[in-house]
Amino acid sequence: MNTETVIKFEFDQVQVQFEKARIQQRKKTLLKGLLFLSPSILLFSIFIFYPMIRTIYLSFFLTNQAGATTVFVGMQNYIDIFTSPIFMKSLSSTFLFVLYTLPGTIIISLFLAVIANEKLKGIGLFRMIFSSSMGVSVAAASVFWIFLFHPSIGFFNKLLAELGFDKIGWLTDPSWALLSVSVSTIWMNIGFTFLIILGGLQSIDSHLYESADIVGAGFFYKLRRITIPMLSPTLFFVITVSIINAFQTFGQIDMLTKGGPSNETNLIVYSIYREAFVNYQYGSASAQAVILFILILVMTLIQFKLGERKVHYQ
Repeated sequence: MNTETVIKFEFDQVQVQFEKARIQQRKKTLLKGLLFLSPSILLFSIFIFYPMIRTIYLSFFLTNQAGATTVFVGMQNYIDIFTSPIFMKSLSSTFLFVLYTLPGTIIISLFLAVIANEKLKGIGLFRMIFSSSMGVSVAAASVFWIFLFHPSIGFFNKLLAELGFDKIGWLTDPSWALLSVSVSTIWMNIGFTFLIILGGLQSIDSHLYESADIVGAGFFYKLRRITIPMLSPTLFFVITVSIINAFQTFGQIDMLTKGGPSNETNLIVYSIYREAFVNYQYGSASAQAVILFILILVMTLIQFKLGERKVHYQ
């Protein structure tokens, strides 16, 4: 065996040992990472992964009142749902609700945030007022809006009477119920959205506005050319979160209308609740929950596909 062969053999041995040591190090790093992640993995498994798998499983069965599976029906629950006029009404009402609440929440919050971002004396008080709805629970806010919408003593109908108009059944008239719930939801959501947008506004470099002032740019030009583009990551976030929250709305529906009148405000989450805990049809409710999950997933993917193109990162 010549010297060159010996050197090559020793080099191969060293390389093998090095590779074994690297694999061992990777295993140790992976084990450490799993140990650090184990509390989160455990919590996610108990409260997210297991309920999700259980819901998908139940959606293929009929169940008794205790929620135990009785008969395997395959896709029949899904077929029954999409042939049900009540569910289709619930689906259309949900999309209308998203259409009503999303633009209103974003536009009003942006308007208030732009005002609150000005360096004026006492502006901190207005910031507190604008964000105050975030500290009010859905139940308390719903009670407040019940009084405002009351057909006889409510503020809105008293105002209409003063102006000479007929009173409106805000929560009892099918033509007004969904719009009324949407208005209350916009008010409830403004606080959170306002704070996020205000934080985004305050992160914009002030030198951009100073440069625009030098060339004599007006307020709306700066809003269109500086504020909106620089705020686009924040707007992308709040729009995505608002879409998800709108699809998951439940509390104010339960408090204000109970899904009525004539199922006009029977949004998907409330329909799931009623199907499971009023009618005890857990299989059908699980199928609706799976459909809701798919809807939110698709809407979120569309938002990422279309909305992220217009996001300008500094």
